[in-house]
Amino acid sequence: MRKGSSDLRKGRISDCGFPPPVPRPSSLKSNSKSIQHHNTSIMALSKEQIAQRIAQELKDGYYVNLGIGIPTLVANYVPEGIEVVLQSENGMLGMGPFPEKGQADADMINAGKQTVTVLPGGSFFDSSTSFAMIRGGHVDLTVLGAFEVTDKGDIASWKIPGKMVKGMGGAMDLVASAKNIVVAMQHCSKDGESKLLKECTLPLTGVACVKKIVSDLAVLEVTEGGFLLLERAPGVSVDDIRKATAGRLIVDGEIPEMRF
Repeated sequence: MRKGSSDLRKGRISDCGFPPPVPRPSSLKSNSKSIQHHNTSIMALSKEQIAQRIAQELKDGYYVNLGIGIPTLVANYVPEGIEVVLQSENGMLGMGPFPEKGQADADMINAGKQTVTVLPGGSFFDSSTSFAMIRGGHVDLTVLGAFEVTDKGDIASWKIPGKMVKGMGGAMDLVASAKNIVVAMQHCSKDGESKLLKECTLPLTGVACVKKIVSDLAVLEVTEGGFLLLERAPGVSVDDIRKATAGRLIVDGEIPEMRF
């Protein structure tokens, strides 16, 4: 079930409200955004660029669950020459690209209630079978969004106190069972406060489960000593990342910029 097709990379997603993918790019800064952190302006990655970097974590033969929001965009950047199978927790295996305008089937949706397509060989099944796949450890990689992540790998992703939510969904099962969890998130809140913390302030989804974070500022690995800085967004300095990170941050040697 090939997810690296030309149709997928062209981004047939007009019915879903997402913009087309960033061109395999000659310039990233033109798609970047400026964020504020304690009165300092930083050029940060767009959501599409975060997804593009996360796609580099995909490996041939992987079964992958993509969460709601930024993770959904990862499907548009699957590297050429590999095959991955996308699983949707509402009961679909082998999801294809988002449909072209006018071709959406309202009965074919992912867990986020976005219309999708299914590739040849794809299958449908009930929720219990879907979660048997997840709880049985058959998902190689889970990509989730998050409100907060700690330097120990705890994640808060489902509820903000005082705001109405539809429910936790399958996130708790995914973080408890997935072999590898990568988080796609904004490094700071709209008011400039860090979302990469020593302790979560919001209700937890999982404890000590996150392996890697790709934010709009950096790529970080969760280690015993804290967040290990692996890469930085183009134009973002190590000092910018230090100021934007409330949890323990490890900087070892020269930190390269992300490559796309």
